Amino acid sequence: MPKIKHLNHVAIVVEDIDDALSFWRDALGIKMHELRDVPAEKSKVAFLPVSGSEIELVQPTTDDSGIAKYLAKRGQGMHHVCLEVDDIDGMLAQLKSKGVRLITEEAKTGADGRRYAFVHPESASGVLVELYQL
Repeated sequence: MPKIKHLNHVAIVVEDIDDALSFWRDALGIKMHELRDVPAEKSKVAFLPVSGSEIELVQPTTDDSGIAKYLAKRGQGMHHVCLEVDDIDGMLAQLKSKGVRLITEEAKTGADGRRYAFVHPESASGVLVELYQL
């Protein structure tokens, strides 16, 4: 049976990463590990490690991206939680068998080699859930 390994990250949608960093980095003192452009998602992401997990600040880089649409509809705030799993294919099969609505029926592979999929918020008490396998 597939297992959740740990909380990988919490993603927060922001209008402006520099403005958001004034709180997360400057006020709280969380050091930014990396700022990365993610062309496939039409966004840029600031990675702030916290105790084995990360906070990701996500800013859209185009007006037509999914992140931009989310931001326009819901405003800034938490976008999703990401859980690292040991077997993403097994986890997706398990969720399907339990009637969980998935956004991503089959895992995709990101530029960094991580496999990922999304669970629809309707099945997770209104929270978008991302599953990762390293």
